[in-house]
Amino acid sequence: MNIPYTKIKAYAIMFLGSLLFALGWTVFLIPAEINGGGIGGVGALVYYVTEIPAGITYFAVNVVLVVIAIIKLGANFGTKTIVNMILISAMLTIFQEIFTEPIIDDKFLSAVLGGISGGVGLGLVFSQGGSTGGTDIIAMLVTKYRRISPGRVIMYCDVIIISASWFIFHSAEILVYGYVSMWVVAYTLDAFLNGANQSAQIFIFSEKWEEIQQSILHNNRRGVTIMDGTGGYTGKPVKIIMTVARKRETTAIFKKVKEIDNNAFITMGSVMGVYGEGFDALKV
Repeated sequence: MNIPYTKIKAYAIMFLGSLLFALGWTVFLIPAEINGGGIGGVGALVYYVTEIPAGITYFAVNVVLVVIAIIKLGANFGTKTIVNMILISAMLTIFQEIFTEPIIDDKFLSAVLGGISGGVGLGLVFSQGGSTGGTDIIAMLVTKYRRISPGRVIMYCDVIIISASWFIFHSAEILVYGYVSMWVVAYTLDAFLNGANQSAQIFIFSEKWEEIQQSILHNNRRGVTIMDGTGGYTGKPVKIIMTVARKRETTAIFKKVKEIDNNAFITMGSVMGVYGEGFDALKV
């Protein structure tokens, strides 16, 4: 049986993501006694109290959540969630035996580096349509019965899990480092998934609109839409060029527009997502 290259590539990327996620916990967070969010945080809490490896708790909790989700939501998780869950559980257990002492004698730096590693790892997994289970499943269960956003459910879970470390360490400092790690994970994940693909919507008002239109079409290879407008002050008809491009491409567009018409009026706004030909595929 021939396995498609794209499928092999997807699982290879998710493996790398799971590896970075597990390393973030076992190399930086757990040795420094910093608790982050998610089921990894639950595993860390159990480890701090009982010395049971975090990977065992991570696997056990996720198995329970997956079973509940299948009963309540149906078996629609696919193999990727289960594969990532098993990979991360195994890696957490193995790496905890290897990295028993902090490699950095600075809790703040450990929190930041652990958050970056975890965020990039999650980004790699999510970029291939995968999931690590955990609080994602909790969010799906809650949102089925309550009108609340999944992101807010996950945030509440993370806050509760991190706050629980107070009962173990009785340290406000540990709490702060945990929240720092949570914020770094969220920021890194967002930057990884959207940073390189940030897009901008540009409106151009110019009497030389035809020349600008051809420049964008042929030089920048971006589509344009021409709209009819009326000047509110002059009452004269005006053509408006609307185009969407990656932010890294906007400088070249602006430079060419100014070469064509130095008096052109331009507005640009960031857009959250662009889906379709030349941009991202819409994933449901």
